[in-house]
Amino acid sequence: MKTVAFHTLGCKVNQYDTQAMLEKFRAAGYEVVSFDGPADVYVINTCTVTGTGDKKSMQLTRRLRREHPDSHIILAGCLAQRKGEELLETGARLIIGTQRRSEVVPLLEKAVAEGTAISAVNELNETTPFEPLAISSQDEHTRATLKIQEGCNNHCTYCIIPSVRGPIRSRPLEEIASETRRLAAAGFTEIVLTGIHLSSYGKDWKDGTTLLDAIRTVHEVEGVKRIRLGSLEPTIATVEFSRALAAMPKVCPQFHLALQSGSNTVLARMARRYNMTMYMQAVANLRAAFPAAAFTTDVLTCFPGETEAEYEETRQVIRDVGYAKIHVFPYSPREGTKAAVMPGQLSKAVKERRTRELIALGEETAAAYQQQWLGHSATVLIEEKRSGGWFGYTPEYIPVTLPDCPLCTPGEILPVVLTAITPDGMAAELL
Repeated sequence: MKTVAFHTLGCKVNQYDTQAMLEKFRAAGYEVVSFDGPADVYVINTCTVTGTGDKKSMQLTRRLRREHPDSHIILAGCLAQRKGEELLETGARLIIGTQRRSEVVPLLEKAVAEGTAISAVNELNETTPFEPLAISSQDEHTRATLKIQEGCNNHCTYCIIPSVRGPIRSRPLEEIASETRRLAAAGFTEIVLTGIHLSSYGKDWKDGTTLLDAIRTVHEVEGVKRIRLGSLEPTIATVEFSRALAAMPKVCPQFHLALQSGSNTVLARMARRYNMTMYMQAVANLRAAFPAAAFTTDVLTCFPGETEAEYEETRQVIRDVGYAKIHVFPYSPREGTKAAVMPGQLSKAVKERRTRELIALGEETAAAYQQQWLGHSATVLIEEKRSGGWFGYTPEYIPVTLPDCPLCTPGEILPVVLTAITPDGMAAELL
């Protein structure tokens, strides 16, 4: 039996796409093996959001070419889409980009049979369809990611994604319903809705369909106990949207609300489509509907020209919102974006300092958020047994360990009281 190994860089959407390709190989009779060992085929699903993603992808490719010269390498994903035929110089057998993942096996076998290397990267435009990558299993025990949207139309000045993922495309509601039913039948009780620009769901159809329609479609599927949303733009979180979410009891009160910067002037240079008045109103709208909501976000620090005053504005917003978790990224110039040629590119030392300070501040706000839950009751979706006990998450995505839980089994939702803050989250006891 032929063997195939996978390595994924980047976001949850990439993880979903990898799983879809994995299932295509498995259906074709391949055995999936560890990426750290020998394999006949290696698939690297690349990321190009930052220079670090590019570097990691190329380092992996060179290492595989050196250590496994007789194996076939497939480069998929965003870097593959951006570089295309250029990557054939790496010795890869197949370059597949962000389309045609469903054809990965026949494209590879064609390249092998012809004794050549193939670049199967397609141009992305308004006529590009949503690629129906259905999956039936995932690595998680109880939580499944469901990709419902692809592409982005925003063209922020720092972001390469619109050129490598293409314009917005939405997955039909009937496909969302059918895959949700498959996942529920496979035992997944929590569904995470994700996309490149989730808030744009339905806009490409221009018929009034919105993200709320997709959420309701999942909400109606029997067996689904929780729905968690991927990253949202603050402009979507109106009073009406927030109230509509609150009317669906399966929706988890944890919202990844995109920030990037807490400074209006930086947001303007980024070409983001909101300001901080709009952002804080979105937080207020969601908090009014979900009083105990957890907010998470991404912060892009050291954008070209970011002054100390603008940086401090971001720090103040982090304190004001009180995020349960933040992801911090130092700005990395991407060739082909407007920001890459902007004046005021900041030094490595400044980037390292601000990144370090923001990570520390995020840890402070996360600890403060968990402190509010001490002694309070919650529900935990049990995922797995670890060395310290049974592990799971609250609807607010607080990681919880129950050291003593004879009733615990994966997929159960149990009432608990949160008793302590731990290095891994919080400890709890059954109610």
